[in-house]
Amino acid sequence: MTEQAGLSAGDLGDVEWRKSSYSGGGESQCVEVADLSTTGCDKIAVRDSKRPAGLVLMLSASAYTTFINIAAADDM
Repeated sequence: MTEQAGLSAGDLGDVEWRKSSYSGGGESQCVEVADLSTTGCDKIAVRDSKRPAGLVLMLSASAYTTFINIAAADDM
């Protein structure tokens, strides 16, 4: 899996974040995602909705799919 960490949401500039449709119903399990293809980057950014200015996880589309499949299979 190709991933890059250490960037904050502010480092990404003005991107559109949305609540992931895969987030649980509870407020404690919400993540937001941003498709960065409109910025010329082929990554998906993932952040904790409770920490919008915090660090983001940058994943390729295939790594994001793997991430979602693993998270969905786990009873968190």
